[in-house]
Amino acid sequence: MRQDIRVRCVQIGQYILRTGATVRQAAREFGMSKSSVHKDVHERLRHVHPGLYGEVKDILDYHHAVRHLRGGAATKQRWILIRQQRAAQIRGKIAPVSERANGDKA
Repeated sequence: MRQDIRVRCVQIGQYILRTGATVRQAAREFGMSKSSVHKDVHERLRHVHPGLYGEVKDILDYHHAVRHLRGGAATKQRWILIRQQRAAQIRGKIAPVSERANGDKA
């Protein structure tokens, strides 16, 4: 394995250990694809730095275990936003009582 790839694996591993980042966050930080980061920390790091690999693996296993919760929370937030946007559209179409002529109901 090339030396630059070995160094990159260790750098990514240390970043994940230091920040608790996910594979996607690490990929964004290093300007790489998540597939490359995944291969670096799951396959290559095991051979390059076994001690660091064990610590990084614990963090990534945790992220894997809670990903369904994060997905549910993201979906919930999305629907809250959609409801707020719909309510704002309705308020825009139906003027509040104080703005209606002679107080007629819509």
